Amino acid sequence: MRRVIFDCERMKYVNTGLYHYCLNLGRRLQEYIDKGEEQLSFFYPSKIAVAFGENANYVGQNSLRKFYLPNLSGHDIWHCTYQNSQYIPKRNRKIKVVLSIHDLNFLYEGSTEAKKAKYLRHLQKNVDRSDVIVCISEFSKNDVLAHCAIGNKPLHVILNGTNSLEEPALQHHSYKPRRPFLFSIGVMCRKKNFHALLPLVEQNRELELLIAGRPDDSEYTNFIKESARRLKIEDNVQLLYNISETEKAWYYENCYAFMMPSLAEGFGLPVVEAMSVGKPVFLSRRAALPEIGSDKAFYFEGFDREQMQDVFVEGMRQYRDNNMHEYIRAHSQSFSWDKAAKQYIELYRSLK
Repeated sequence: MRRVIFDCERMKYVNTGLYHYCLNLGRRLQEYIDKGEEQLSFFYPSKIAVAFGENANYVGQNSLRKFYLPNLSGHDIWHCTYQNSQYIPKRNRKIKVVLSIHDLNFLYEGSTEAKKAKYLRHLQKNVDRSDVIVCISEFSKNDVLAHCAIGNKPLHVILNGTNSLEEPALQHHSYKPRRPFLFSIGVMCRKKNFHALLPLVEQNRELELLIAGRPDDSEYTNFIKESARRLKIEDNVQLLYNISETEKAWYYENCYAFMMPSLAEGFGLPVVEAMSVGKPVFLSRRAALPEIGSDKAFYFEGFDREQMQDVFVEGMRQYRDNNMHEYIRAHSQSFSWDKAAKQYIELYRSLK
């Protein structure tokens, strides 16, 4: 019996990409493991409701586990799902470690050189402890090869899947746009570059801009609000912060276009979510976004207001004239959690 622990510690942060990564991949792993030969357990935050069913195997996670992991005797594989995790078997060298690396975004976030070096040292320790490394895009893989010493460890790329959206619905307290709207979502921090969209809204005042996501930097959210006031578009810009899954689905389904001007992305799950309902997506040509959007997205080469306006107008024209809705939906389906889970299981089975 091969026993695997799947690390879901990051699920304590709901409304994040890592939450949905663990949720969707974990559920598919449950489906595809050979229950006669393999056992899957979830290293799971003790304080949140179980997400993998009452009958799943859970190993309770809390902050003390950084210093004392649970007894891992009898387990064969620890799948560390976050590259900078503090939860990784250090003493038990018999257990094999699969390390998933999503991004090296700390290199692009304007951090001090000392902070970058600190994060890189910690990542290198996790790389050193791992037996096999998985990146979620070719972009992330190239970053790892450029900044980490992996030696002869196997390095794979396993792309994320398309998240299944829930039934679209607003609630009584939900914000309902009064005009056609642009939608963007992500943790509200500077690397997401949401403020670059404000001049676009200023030039298209018939539109609203809705930005959802967990607030992570109050100084940045205040900067967005102040910038909107300065441009006299504060009534056109709504910061929704945390939203439910049904609200998110409604905003995707009903938006005029989806926007992601991010400066650092290891993959960009919201891109394929928006594409799954056939929406036009406008992305920065940075990091992994061109890899994920391919030729089914429109790209801001920079953030000059006139250039962004030109890209937006021309992109919407192409979307309408070329009837791209189904073309975009089909592209999103090429990203499959089922395929990802099967690839991970093959990796588990390759570890002796």
